Amino acid sequence: MIETLITTEAQELLYQLTALLEQELRCQPKGSGLRLIESAHDNGLRMTARLRDFEVKDLLSLTQFFGFHTETFSLAVNFLDRFLAKMKVQPKHLGCVGLSCFYLAVKASEEERNVPLATDLIRISQYRFTVSDMMRMEKIVLEKLCCKVKATTAFQFLQLYHSLIHENLSCERRKYLNFERLETQLKACHCRIMFSKAKPSVLALSIMALEIEEQKLLELTEALEFLQLHSKINNRDLTFWKELVLKCLTEYSSSKCSKPNVQKLKWIVSGRTARQLKHSYYRITHLPTIPETSS
Repeated sequence: MIETLITTEAQELLYQLTALLEQELRCQPKGSGLRLIESAHDNGLRMTARLRDFEVKDLLSLTQFFGFHTETFSLAVNFLDRFLAKMKVQPKHLGCVGLSCFYLAVKASEEERNVPLATDLIRISQYRFTVSDMMRMEKIVLEKLCCKVKATTAFQFLQLYHSLIHENLSCERRKYLNFERLETQLKACHCRIMFSKAKPSVLALSIMALEIEEQKLLELTEALEFLQLHSKINNRDLTFWKELVLKCLTEYSSSKCSKPNVQKLKWIVSGRTARQLKHSYYRITHLPTIPETSS
C-alpha cells in the first residue's frame, strides 16, 4: 500500500471517492439519447452534436465572464446533457434550455451573493426570450431531472484524484501537476458531446493519467494504478478515453479550434448596462487557454 494514501486525510478523501463512485451512474445522461443527437443530420429541425457543443461553449463563455467555478460549469453541462438526452428539443429552444440549466447550476453551486439576476443573465447572453420564458423552462428542466439539482460530475472526481495523488509528489515537483491546467482540459472535453458518454470517474482519471504521462511524473505511476483499481476502471476503458482526450486537447490547442469568446460579452456590458449591474457581475477572466507548466 502507498504510504501517503493511508494517512487519516487520505482515508477521508478515499471515503469521499467511494461515495461518489456509488452515485455517479444515477445522474448520467442516457447514452441512447446522446447517440441520437450525435447521429442527427444538421437540417435546422433537430438537435445535433454541433448545436449542443456551440451551446456549451456559450455556457463556458458565461462561466468565464462571471468568474464562476468550474464545478458550476460542469454541473450545468450535466443538466443540459441529461435533459437533451431525454427530451426532443428543437434548435430554436436550445438557448432557453441551456441558460435555464446554467442558472440552475449557478444557484446550486455559487454563493447567493454572486448569483446574477435572471434579467441580467438574459441581457448579457443576448437572448430574446423573457424572464418568464426562462422560469417556465426551469420548471420543465427540474421536472425532467426529477428535481435532482446535485449531481456527481467529472470535476468532483478530478478534484479528489488530484488531492489524493498530489501527496505523492515532493514539494518541488508539485508545480508539474497544475490543477488549473487540469480544469481547463476538463472544460475543453465538456465542449465535446462524446465525453458526456464517459463515466465522470473515467473522464477525470483519463485527464489525470494523460497529464502524468505528459509531465513524465513516473513516481506517480503506483498511485495512479491504486486509484484506477479503487475506482474499478479497467485498462481498456482508460486507454480508450485517454486517446480521445489526447485528440481533443491536441485540436483544442490548435489555432483552428474555436474557443469561448468573452469579448462579445465584454462588448455588451457597456454604458447603461454596465451601470445597472453590480461590480462583481463582470469580473472578466482570460480565455481558458491551457496553462503551460515548467519543463
